[in-house]
Amino acid sequence: MTYTPPKKWTWDAESGGKFASINRPIAGPTHDKELSVGKHPLQLYSLATPNGVKVTVMLEELLAAGHTGAEYDAWLINIQEGDQFSSGFVDVNPNSKIPALLDTTTGTRVFESGAILLYLAEKFGAFLPTDPAGRTEALNWLFWLQGSAPYLGGGFGHFYAYAPEKFEYPINRFAMEAKRHLDVLERNLSERRYLAGDDYTIADIATVPWYGALVKGLVYDAAEFLDVARYENVNRWTDDVMARPAYKRGKIVNRAWGEPQEQLHERHDSSDFETKTQDKIAQDS
Repeated sequence: MTYTPPKKWTWDAESGGKFASINRPIAGPTHDKELSVGKHPLQLYSLATPNGVKVTVMLEELLAAGHTGAEYDAWLINIQEGDQFSSGFVDVNPNSKIPALLDTTTGTRVFESGAILLYLAEKFGAFLPTDPAGRTEALNWLFWLQGSAPYLGGGFGHFYAYAPEKFEYPINRFAMEAKRHLDVLERNLSERRYLAGDDYTIADIATVPWYGALVKGLVYDAAEFLDVARYENVNRWTDDVMARPAYKRGKIVNRAWGEPQEQLHERHDSSDFETKTQDKIAQDS
């Protein structure tokens, strides 16, 4: 059936498929609720989507590198239940998207995952080269990811995995773009260990939760469809990054689905990885 757009679009709350309950065409809070604030300098409000994982991996990498000021409380924001539309969350992120960060040492709010990574890299002087050429190359790839990921998630992922009906045109359109992105990464990584060169940077931290997860079949169940095995260097780089202890810790923070041992709903202390994952909580109850 051919769709003819009306002269003026109106919102149909039932037309959004899987995410109809959390999508709306206006901003602002839907209810009053203050955000919780813990004991650490950094307060993170998030969920373990690829954008959320970027930030928890970054924080765990900073702590592993000895930056004790990067201690953080990670509070679960359940987007399926509309937590992102609370008045407290909207105060930190007027766009009502996770993740959002509050630096209690300065009173600074930071929203947009790429901005959070850049803020933390500059605050602690880590995972971002200081020479102009190296810094610029890392930022090239960070902003490449920020611009490309919506085509993967909101484009390919939505129409291939989540849309209420399958349509050939959008799936083909965004599959082509996803494979082009993988080829961009493949060509770059054929000459480098990491995206910006020899050093692991915020560009890698930002990109692996999206394109690394894609080639490992962790998102959208599309590994065979996109023939991801052919991207050998992307797979090599993904294995390298995902093997890092900080990545393994960061990927489970604010995760509320999957295997119980891979779920740490909230993180308030480094010991929580040993005592507060859902499998440990179930054993104690």
